[in-house]
This record gives sequence, C-alpha cells and structure tokens, in this order.
Amino acid sequence: MGVKLAGGYGMPPEWTLGRVFTEWTLEPVVAAVAVLALAGYLLGVARLRRSGEPWARGRTVAFGSGVALWVFTTCSGIGVYERVLFTDRAVQAVVLLMVVPLLLAMGAPVTVLAEGFGGRHRDRLLAALRGRVSKVLMFPLVSTVLLVVPPWLLYFTSWYRLSLTTDLYNVLFHVGFVAFGLAYFWPRLQIDPVGRHYHPMIGVVITVAEVIFDAALGFILVFGSHLLVPDYWAALARPWGMSAQQDQSWGGAVLWGLGDIAGIPFMVALIVRVIREERVRTVQVDRELDAQEAAEAAAEVVVAAAGVTEKTDAAEAPAEQERPWWETDPRFAGRYGK
Repeated sequence: MGVKLAGGYGMPPEWTLGRVFTEWTLEPVVAAVAVLALAGYLLGVARLRRSGEPWARGRTVAFGSGVALWVFTTCSGIGVYERVLFTDRAVQAVVLLMVVPLLLAMGAPVTVLAEGFGGRHRDRLLAALRGRVSKVLMFPLVSTVLLVVPPWLLYFTSWYRLSLTTDLYNVLFHVGFVAFGLAYFWPRLQIDPVGRHYHPMIGVVITVAEVIFDAALGFILVFGSHLLVPDYWAALARPWGMSAQQDQSWGGAVLWGLGDIAGIPFMVALIVRVIREERVRTVQVDRELDAQEAAEAAAEVVVAAAGVTEKTDAAEAPAEQERPWWETDPRFAGRYGK
C-alpha cells in the first residue's frame, strides 16, 4: 500500500479491471443514506399495496438498482481508486450525476413517500411541491443548470483538489452529484408529483444542450495542456499506470463519451413518454369528436322531426284550402250544408 494520501487514504495496488470488483472500501455517509432510502422506499411500497393501490414492480427495481449502483460507485474498486486515478473520478462523476439519479427518479420515490404515508404529511408535501420555491427549482432552465454546471465546478474550482485531500468534500461530491442529478431528472421525467408540468420535448432539447456542454468539458480536458492539481499528482508519485497528463486526457474522454452514452436511456424514456402522452391525447380528442358527432346527430334528429311536423301541417293546409269557399265561410256554411 505504501503511500498515504490526505485523510488517511492508503494507495492501492496497481489498477486492474478485476480489482474494480474485488477491492472495497466503506463510504459511511453514502452507505447510511442508501440503507435508509431503500428501507423507507420498501416500507412505503408495502403500505401502498396493503391499501390496495397498484404499484409497478419495475419502479421498485429501478429505485433499488439506483441505490445499489450508488453504493457500488463509491464503495467498490471505483471508490478505492477515486483519489489515485483521474479517469476513475471521471467515471464516478458521470455515473453519480446521470445514471444513479435517473434510476432513482424512475422509481417515483416522492409518490411512494406521499401516498405511502398519507395524511397530513402527504398534504404538506404536495403543498410544498406547489409552492414558489419548488416551481423555481423545477423550471427547465434552473434544473438544466443543476445538471450542466456541477462538472465544471468540480474540475475548475478548488472542489476537485479538496475532494482529493479531504473526506468532507469527497462526501459532498458523492452525495451532491446525486442530488443535482435528481433535481434534474425528477421534473423532466414527471413520474413523481411536480410543481408544474412541461412537455417532455423540453427534456429532449435540454439533453442536447447537456451533450454540448459535456463535449466542451471533455474537449478541454483531452486536448488542453494544463494539468489539474499537478502538485497533488507529483506528491502521489504513483509507480504504476499512465502519466498524470495521459490519465487526465483519458478522464476527459470518459466525461465526453460516457456522458453521451449515459444520456441515451433518458432520451429513450422521454421519447416513450412523448408517445404515451400523444396516445392519451389522441384518445381524448377522439372522445371529444365522438361526443360532438353524437350531439350533432341528436340535433339533426330533432330538426328532422320538426321538419316532418311542418311538412304534415303544410300538407294538411292545401287540403283545407281545396274545399269550396262557401263551406268554409261561416255565413254560408249552414245554408248549403256539407
């Protein structure tokens, strides 16, 4: 192990793909949050089912997968090498910001919290979601900033150095990126209650913008000659693997390529939601048209019935007029008889 990093972190042996699954460390904060979140979610789902409310098993699987991936990304070999390899931290950044939050949001945890516990807690939560603060945070431009800006803040502020040298900022990275991503995917998927509904195509446009920002960040890290925190890598003196500059270039490529790949499931989810909403809208329009046609048909029946009555009266009128005039004149009708 040899080298000791700040915060008591020991340098692991040479990286191999196998050690990603065999080397483990403990991230206490993430582990605690993950256990509490999963336990609360399962408890809420159990209460929903006891009350007779249907709940899709796929949502539970998605949420559980998100929690498991969160723990794996921070406690497996990826977490072990996070302060030793720039590329390793880049993988974490993409997974924690774009994959874990997407899976958590697909599990509809707010719905579980609101419907599972019910009562005043449900009313308060829904009232908070309708509040001004919630609507501002869920506004497309704001939520987009919460997704696009964190990687730039991580690598071009003191946050990156502090995440390498202090446990507090490292935990802030592990938890904060998931929170930022969840703040974006929650209002964009709109599976859970939101302050205001937006058309899912807005999410498609935002995803395109996010891809552009990821490409720009990756381009700078891949082709830029400036090495981030060079004194840290020099003091680390890692005796194996690629150089620090090459490691940074590969990390930029991961942010660029893996970030684009990670956005594909979200794009698919948005497209599926667009198709479903269009189907629902088509059914509603068809029902409205059918109701309108039925009303028009009923009106035509009334008009037709009124027309028959008028025609009958009109037909009887000429018959009345065809009688001799003296039979209809009261002065002579009694004189000549019928």
